[in-house]
Amino acid sequence: MAIDRITINPDVCNGKPVIRTLRITVESILDYLSAGESQEEILRQYPMLEPEDISACLAFTRN
Repeated sequence: MAIDRITINPDVCNGKPVIRTLRITVESILDYLSAGESQEEILRQYPMLEPEDISACLAFTRN
């Protein structure tokens, strides 16, 4: 399940939801998307991310 890529740990990023413990917050990815960044551009800027990570961020907001 895509949402399994999102982790919450009180010791990481002040407990904010992050992607696969990479210290990249869901909030940051959603901010980039809402500012008009394409998924391709986000993946280029963060090569450690996978397309499924962005999908997981979007799914996380629906839960």
